[in-house]
Amino acid sequence: MTNSQSPLIGIIMGSDSDLPTMQGAIAVCEEFEVECEVAIVSAHRTPERMVDYAQTAHTRGIKVIIAGAGGAAHLPGMVAALTPLPVIGVPVATRHLKGIDSLYSIVQMPGGIPVATVAIGSAKNAGLLAVQILGTQDIELRDRVQRYRQSLSQSVLDKQANLDRLGYQKYLESM
Repeated sequence: MTNSQSPLIGIIMGSDSDLPTMQGAIAVCEEFEVECEVAIVSAHRTPERMVDYAQTAHTRGIKVIIAGAGGAAHLPGMVAALTPLPVIGVPVATRHLKGIDSLYSIVQMPGGIPVATVAIGSAKNAGLLAVQILGTQDIELRDRVQRYRQSLSQSVLDKQANLDRLGYQKYLESM
């Protein structure tokens, strides 16, 4: 936990079918020990619930909202229009258009209502961005983000050392 027992990140999605994608953001919150709440909030099927969630999130201690949606993907933009909090949109891959529709819907926001948008299906990156936003006010959390980044760098160096040791053919076989 980062100085609080109440959720700091709200992770919402338009449907339970989005949960496998949004699991990446939840896992990041768990890894960094940041409390989050997870909710199904459909912009189209439960618009009143969406309005209430967006308008009250900041009063409940939420600092960042991650909103995943597929298809028409109005949830991130509508929530952003209704809350003073930063919103990170996660385009969820769709069966017919592979998430391109979701991406375009989320990223094409009008001036004045921004939604930070990650790549299709990249809820993990949305979680990391939310944690980084919180880290601007929490030195301990920021230090953990820096250690995480250093571990990514070390991972690449370790892979290179393994590639050098094995050669590319044996390295490929070991993958």
